[in-house]
Amino acid sequence: MRKEECFYLGKIAKKFSFKGEVLVYLDSDEPEMYEGMESVFVEIGKNLVPFFIEDARLHKNDFLRVKFEDVDSEGDAEALLGKAVYLPLDLLPKLEGDKFYYHEVIGFKIEDKRLGNVGIIVAINDSAAQPLFEVKKGYTEILIPMIDQFIVQVDRENEKIVMDLPEGLIEMYL
Repeated sequence: MRKEECFYLGKIAKKFSFKGEVLVYLDSDEPEMYEGMESVFVEIGKNLVPFFIEDARLHKNDFLRVKFEDVDSEGDAEALLGKAVYLPLDLLPKLEGDKFYYHEVIGFKIEDKRLGNVGIIVAINDSAAQPLFEVKKGYTEILIPMIDQFIVQVDRENEKIVMDLPEGLIEMYL
């Protein structure tokens, strides 16, 4: 499985027991969806390695207490600490309306109600407090805050996001 075919689920945060159990921090708004998983991919080096799950249950909201097959000691669990956990993209629940996954809108057009075509989304920058659409228009890069009040419509069929952006936001880039 290639990383491009997967989504980031979370990371193995800590050991839980002397029997090799670990706590996986889930980067999800709905952690309960992941209790019944049979397997995950763990990033080891630059490879995604499948790990089969014997048991998994929620632990304190954002953590999943996991017992992997063939991880039977503290030492085995220690080797997995800090590793990223992934699942195949086809396991993501479908979103509708104005909700979307970041990877889903790469390549979509941004259209402003007032200005028309703004450009194409080339990336999502979520390293700051406020996620941003990174939009290309010709050679110009435009950063647009992903604020719910700005998003009018997510049109998956035509691959565009219609926005109502404040006056001056786009103009300062052009």
